[in-house]
Amino acid sequence: MAGKEIINSAKAPEPVGLYPHARRAGNTLYLSGVGPRERGTTKIPGVELDEKGNIKSYDIETQCRSVFQNVKWILEEAGSGWDKLIDVTVYLTNMKDDFPVYNRLWAEYFKDVKTPPSRTTLEILSLPTPIAIELKCIATID
Repeated sequence: MAGKEIINSAKAPEPVGLYPHARRAGNTLYLSGVGPRERGTTKIPGVELDEKGNIKSYDIETQCRSVFQNVKWILEEAGSGWDKLIDVTVYLTNMKDDFPVYNRLWAEYFKDVKTPPSRTTLEILSLPTPIAIELKCIATID
């Protein structure tokens, strides 16, 4: 496939800005930042907000599972797959409390992948929506 193709998944949550879910360049797929929101709603699995929209409480395991599912949907829609991920940058808003759970789930989700992707995990102050995790991924397409 020549050129640069824009990919938008019918299952993953709508982007919160003017960007696609992913761009394909040759046999490489670049995903925009993906969070745990649900498509067609502002609902964030595992998050309880107060009346002002601030995070009251959250469950990082629920958010991790949701964001991993959203990434899978985008990859599959683009003709790639979980096993085709080559590099993942993970943004957490609370490294101290959330990294152990996230790291355990990472191992669970990649246990059957022969060659897991390289990974960088960063703590950041906040994300554009009231979420605790976001993934930025690069994958291949055969």
